[in-house]
Parts: sequence; C-alpha cells; structure tokens
Amino acid sequence: MNKLSHTDITDDVFLIKLIRTGNKDAFKYLFDLFFVPLCRFIRIYVGDKQIAEEIALDIFVNVWEKRETLDIKLSWKSYLFQSAKNRSLNYIRDNERFINVSDWSFHDKAINDHTVELKELELLIREAICSLPDRVQEIFKKSRIDYLTNKEIAKELNTSVKNVEAHITKALKLIKEYLGDTYTYLW
Repeated sequence: MNKLSHTDITDDVFLIKLIRTGNKDAFKYLFDLFFVPLCRFIRIYVGDKQIAEEIALDIFVNVWEKRETLDIKLSWKSYLFQSAKNRSLNYIRDNERFINVSDWSFHDKAINDHTVELKELELLIREAICSLPDRVQEIFKKSRIDYLTNKEIAKELNTSVKNVEAHITKALKLIKEYLGDTYTYLW
C-alpha cells in the first residue's frame, strides 16, 4: 500500500472517509497530528502527564473502534478537543470525589499552566514574525497587529490587494514552518 502524503489527507472530510474505511495511514496521520496537543490540553485539567496520555490514547482507541459510525460535524480538531474536555471532566468527577469549593488550587494551577504555554507560544510567534523577510513582515504586522484590511494596506503601500494577500499567505506559511509540528493544532 502506498503511503499517503500530508497533502492527500489535510481535508477533514477526506480524512473521515479514509478512517471510516479502516485506512491505517490516515489514522496514524491523525494520531501524529493531534496526540501531543491533546495531551497538553488534557494535562491542564488533570494535572498529570501519564493520566493525560492515557486519556488521549483512550480517545484515539475510541475513534478507531467506532470509526464506521462516528458523527463528526465540524472538524477532527474540534471533535478531538471536545472529547478531551469531556473525558477530562469525567476523570475529575470520578477521581476527585471531595473537592472543597474554597480550594481553587486545581483551578489556579490549570490557569497558570495554560498561561505559561500561551506566553511560550506568544514568544515563539513573535520570533517567527521577526524572522520574516522585511516586506512580508511589514504587511503581516499591518494586517494582524494594526488590523488594517488588505485594501487599506494596498493603498498605504501603493501596491495591489493581490500582492498584499500573497505576502500574508507567505507570512502564514513561514510562521507555520517556524513553529514546526508542535503547534500544528493551531492551523
């Protein structure tokens, strides 16, 4: 069997169809794409890396076992992260029987962990933007930081809207490459 390329299975509808038919390469692609981000997300809730990994693995086992009847309405990303949230809350319910309402340490820890990861991601995105070629960086900043429309940017820089769109597309591609596979769940 030929290996599937990344471009072959980036479309969620196509990926759903492949997995429903039992395509193991498509399932492996889904697993490789979302396992680490799901573990990070679940860990915010449960606070334990091993438990987070077990819950994430359980989600993927469930996807494989019920692949023929899964009803995915939006995207794999939304389906998997909603499953992760639900299973995390179930885990907390089933394993943290008596939580004092005045003890918000779990909540504070989850917020702090989330804040640290967001700060790390923000720093990485800033680095990625700074690594862009000058013109691409300038147009990207006008779009995403100054919130100018493509038409406004084109007028201000005396260029075409198509040129602005091309620069923004290039910026997003380069930022995605800079961030690597760790943050693929953002795209």
